[in-house]
Amino acid sequence: MAGHVPMQHAKTNVELNHSSLKEPKVVRWLLTFIALAFLALFLVLPLITIFMTAFQKGWETYLAAITNSDALAAIKLTLIVVLITVPLNAVFGVVTAWLITKFDFKGKNLLITLIDLPFAVSPVIAGLVFILLFGAQGLFGEWLFNQDIKIVFAIPGIILATLFVTLPFVAKELIPLMQAQGSAEEEASLTLGASGFKTFFLVTLPNIKWGLLYGIILCNARAIGEFGAVSVVSGHIRGMTNTMPLHIEILYNEYQFAVASLMSVLAIFTLIVKNIIEWKAKHI
Repeated sequence: MAGHVPMQHAKTNVELNHSSLKEPKVVRWLLTFIALAFLALFLVLPLITIFMTAFQKGWETYLAAITNSDALAAIKLTLIVVLITVPLNAVFGVVTAWLITKFDFKGKNLLITLIDLPFAVSPVIAGLVFILLFGAQGLFGEWLFNQDIKIVFAIPGIILATLFVTLPFVAKELIPLMQAQGSAEEEASLTLGASGFKTFFLVTLPNIKWGLLYGIILCNARAIGEFGAVSVVSGHIRGMTNTMPLHIEILYNEYQFAVASLMSVLAIFTLIVKNIIEWKAKHI
C-alpha cells in the first residue's frame, strides 16, 4: 500500500491543479468580454474608421487618391524596398542561424547580441546613424559627394535603414528552431556522403521551412510599415523618396485616408498569411 501513496498524492495534486483552473462562468464571461471589448475599441474600431473615412467621398475619389502619381510612386518605392530587403534578410537569417546553431566559435555571444541590436535601438536613432555616416557632413559624406554617389535622401539610404530595422526577424525565428532540432539529421546525411549544400537543401531547409516563412512574413510586415528610420534618411521628397508610411503622413495632414486603407489591407493580408503558416506548422 505504501508504494501507492506517491501516486495518490500525485493524482490529488493534478486534480487540485485542474480544479483551480475551473473559474465560475461569470468570471470567464467577464474576462472574455473585457478582452473582446479591448480589441474592438483599439483595433477593430480604428480600422473601420479608416475605411469609412477613405470611402466617405465615394469610390471614384478613392481610386483617384490611390492612383495619383505620388501615391503610385510611394507604393512602387515600398515594393522595391521590400523586394530587396526581405530576400537579403532571409539569406542573412538562414546563414546566421546556421552559424550560431551548428558551430562553436569565439564571439558567438557577441554576434547574438548584435542581432538583437535593432530591437534595442530606436529606429530614429538608426536613421540618424546613417545620416552621420553618409550625409553631407558625415564620415563618408565628402567622398560620396566627390564620387556623385547619393545614399541618404535617396533610395539606397531607405534600403539601408529598412535592412537595419528588419535584420533580426528571420534569424530570431530560426535560431531557437534549429537549436531545438539539433544536428543529428545533418550529421547522418554527411556520414552517408552528401555534400554540405545537398545536406542543407534536402535536410535542413525542409525542417526549417515554416519557421523561415514565418520570419519572412514578419520581416515583410516591418519593411512595409517602417516609418522612423526611413523618415530620417528619406528627405521626404514627394513622389521620389516617400514610402507608403511617409506618404500616409502627408495625406493625414490633408485628411485623406485612401492609402492608409490600402496599407491596412496589406497588414490584414499579412496577418492572415501569418496565421495560416502558424496553423500549418502546428499540424505537420
